[in-house]
Amino acid sequence: MNFSDLGLEPELLRAVADKGYDTPTPIQAQAIPAVLSGRDVLAGAQTGTGKTAGFVLPLLQKLGKAAGRAPRVLVLSPTRELTAQIADSARAYGRYKDLRTLVIFGGVSERPQIDGLRSGCDLLVATPGRLLDLVEQRYADLSQVQHLVLDEADRMLDMGFIHAIKRIVKLLPQQRQNLMFSATYSEDIRALASRMLRDPVSVEVAARNTTAERVDQVAFRVTKEDKRHLLVHLFNTGATGEGSWHQALVFTRTKHGANRLAQQLEGAGIRAAAIHGNKSQAARVRALEDFKTGRIAALVATEVASRGLDIKELPQVVNYELPNVPEDYVHRIGRTARAGATGRAVSLVAPDEAGLLRDIERTMRQSVPVLPTPAFERRVPAGPPDRGPERGFNRPNASPPNRGGSAPRPAGPGGRPVSQSRRFGPSRRSRSAS
Repeated sequence: MNFSDLGLEPELLRAVADKGYDTPTPIQAQAIPAVLSGRDVLAGAQTGTGKTAGFVLPLLQKLGKAAGRAPRVLVLSPTRELTAQIADSARAYGRYKDLRTLVIFGGVSERPQIDGLRSGCDLLVATPGRLLDLVEQRYADLSQVQHLVLDEADRMLDMGFIHAIKRIVKLLPQQRQNLMFSATYSEDIRALASRMLRDPVSVEVAARNTTAERVDQVAFRVTKEDKRHLLVHLFNTGATGEGSWHQALVFTRTKHGANRLAQQLEGAGIRAAAIHGNKSQAARVRALEDFKTGRIAALVATEVASRGLDIKELPQVVNYELPNVPEDYVHRIGRTARAGATGRAVSLVAPDEAGLLRDIERTMRQSVPVLPTPAFERRVPAGPPDRGPERGFNRPNASPPNRGGSAPRPAGPGGRPVSQSRRFGPSRRSRSAS
């Protein structure tokens, strides 16, 4: 099947060809005809399946040409990064059509967004919080919305946007097309779908709560204190001795932990940056761009980056700390093995995280192989003590000092490889804050 078989108009087919695509992904093949038919859609798909084009392309066709100032398509998404990427896709696919796309999210000045709303747009992509702020200030008019899209709906609920979403929906016309995309189907998602969707077409291209088969998942047993030493060893030698890593997305649970680990990696000679919700939008964009272009090797992130980051050919994802929610593991490792590529997910499992790993395996209905922990040297600076989410350290725009990226010094006469052989003790769930 080709895109030309899906009923798309020539202008859109030309834009798709410009991006080098000719064969639709399974979610695109099913969602595009359903959206073009005018039906409501409930779609379940993991990240990296091409779902953005699955709703952007048919909605651009249904919009036709520019008309009026108020948006006719509203796309809600959970994060700044995902919102910006959806808008970029809409502009790229709509390059041969007379349509206007506007993006709205927090963390930046409202003024350019207000000016954009005044100038008018056909397709509006927004995070719920900032959009609601502008609606309440009477800058955003949602009275002409004909198509509503909730992208990453499960993530929006996890982030506490449900009340903002309900308030926004009340402002929309009753007669509209509703599209909901979600990687998982919790009871809350099903309840929201039952309230919003009318006789929806159900599209699901991946088994619930499973990961891409192309992700090679492995785990290492290691104490909490030795995780940073093992991580540096993995960057220098690879998970199975295949060679040094040039790029890895590393997940921590807390913002402070992300800042501290990025500083520790810098001190060990590995170029790194942290990205999380307390970083300004400019800092987040800069860190992501440095990561994509290879200026840094490690991007240390909290859950804010587990979705919405479009990083092509990302070879490694590292769970420096396992998430408390098994589904978040699925979203994290979904950053690799995208668009047909292969990738690896490496988890560093401390004794008190053994229960979390078992929960993840039960959720995925598959085991994660635990490899023998390689010998490594303890030589990574400890960094600042973990004092928790203190205001002074976790203030917006705060970032760890740059250590200069010097190469690590070889171990002295007293330094010797350390092999991990201790057994896990009784497991208990971590209570760290996300």
